[in-house]
Amino acid sequence: MTPRERIQVAYELAFFPPRLNGLWNRVRDGGTVSEEESKALDDAARLHLALPEDCHSQRALERLALFQAKSRAFGMPAFVRGVRRRLGRPALTDSAVPARLVRDIALPPLARR
Repeated sequence: MTPRERIQVAYELAFFPPRLNGLWNRVRDGGTVSEEESKALDDAARLHLALPEDCHSQRALERLALFQAKSRAFGMPAFVRGVRRRLGRPALTDSAVPARLVRDIALPPLARR
């Protein structure tokens, strides 16, 4: 997985409920999670931290803030923490989103009926 792909996966795990739900179903059913997916899950948890002060892209920062705000309606921060806890991932020591994760990433569209 390239660094760009890992950031895309992290954004989807952090802010796209079907992606995180799919990972959770696999974990719950006893499936395995690759090391790359585990690192992306760690980055997904970091994406829910406070916004960084040293960001070079205002547009990407605004998009991240919007994703954070909208994800609260789905309980995504707690869901990410719960999956990480189930996988035995170590606690995060970061206090803000690392600047390397602030990217103008698009999410897949949610299916509508």
